Amino acid sequence: MTVEKTGVLVSGGGPAGMMLGLLLARAGVEVTVLEKHGDFLRDFRGDTVHPATIRLMDELGLGEAFRALPQSRLGNVSLPTPDGDLVTVGDFTTLPAPYDHIAMVPQWDLLNLLAKAAGEEPGFTLRMETEATGLVRNGDRVVGVRYRTADGHEGEIRAELTVGCDGRHSTLRREARLTPREFRVPFDVWWFRLPRPPAERGVPAGVTPVARGPELLLCLTRPDYYQVAYLTAKGSDARLRREGIERFRERIARLRPDFADRVDQLASMDDVHVLDVKLNRLRRWYRDGLLLIGDAAHAMSPAGGVGINLAIQDAVATAALLAGPLRRHAVTTADLAAVQRRRQPPTVIVQGAQRLLQRAMFDMGATNRRPGPPRSLLLLLRAFPRLRAIPARFLGFGPRPEHAPAFARRSPRLTSP
Repeated sequence: MTVEKTGVLVSGGGPAGMMLGLLLARAGVEVTVLEKHGDFLRDFRGDTVHPATIRLMDELGLGEAFRALPQSRLGNVSLPTPDGDLVTVGDFTTLPAPYDHIAMVPQWDLLNLLAKAAGEEPGFTLRMETEATGLVRNGDRVVGVRYRTADGHEGEIRAELTVGCDGRHSTLRREARLTPREFRVPFDVWWFRLPRPPAERGVPAGVTPVARGPELLLCLTRPDYYQVAYLTAKGSDARLRREGIERFRERIARLRPDFADRVDQLASMDDVHVLDVKLNRLRRWYRDGLLLIGDAAHAMSPAGGVGINLAIQDAVATAALLAGPLRRHAVTTADLAAVQRRRQPPTVIVQGAQRLLQRAMFDMGATNRRPGPPRSLLLLLRAFPRLRAIPARFLGFGPRPEHAPAFARRSPRLTSP
């Protein structure tokens, strides 16, 4: 078996893993990122890049390159009311420019941009089609991972620190016997695409929610297609698939009659991808030699589209707090605990807000009340429109936004994705 060495081993090439790899490499730390897939092309991943992350890209000198990526902009967030109308709950145009919007960017483009920037650093290595399959220990300390490549080769990589960024089904979390606390989520999401004809491409981008009984439809505008999310009671996947594609098309056309002319583009239920929504967090994010961040430490609901941004903020805080100890080859569990102390409070606050939103909008429980925001909130937002700046600030920057550490900042430049 091949045994290799690196400074920091990052498992998972998602937003948290790629951002952490870039920042640590800019700090002069040797870092290796393992990504089990051969590319970043996966549909229906989190694509909402919030103002805090856009600002971070500017601080890293990648703002121009980021803005050159194909994207659409959201200027506000609206929710359906019980009487069938829409109310704007967050107005991003109230935020200071150029951070006055959410950018809808295909995640693979963002990851390719981060990978290219990181690849310019001498201490960075990205290994695609390489999956971390287990932990290597020396007594109670984690000293690296076992891995397997797409062609079946197996080996070990030893590291001073191993960071699990491998998502809500984290292999490293399971291997470390760290079990998250689960919170109730009343809905699942079925994602699919519908065509966006040329005649509709001049319509401003937006998120268009439609509610009807226990169903909610969200439509995200892409340059040449609509990314559609159908939400209904958790555990409905088997029933929906038994009903078949014709019945599913009818559901979508009833919620969005303007889509009736294109739902036949859904050839079968194979074109509809279910997301088993989870909301959880670890009580402890680390073991000696191992740290978990992003979804591996706290799976987020899609409510508010904050998951990718919270994961990136975790990565920034991790790099800022650990770069010094890593350069001194002296990382301790106290250093890892410091990362959790910094990032756990905003995680708890955001998850609490998500749970409130879920209860208001998506709870399919015993009541017959139509889903929607509380009436008192609707009255306040309509009477005092300036209040819409508060949710925009919370969604856009979060309760504890992170800034790029000084060692990672660069002058603005255009880096091709």
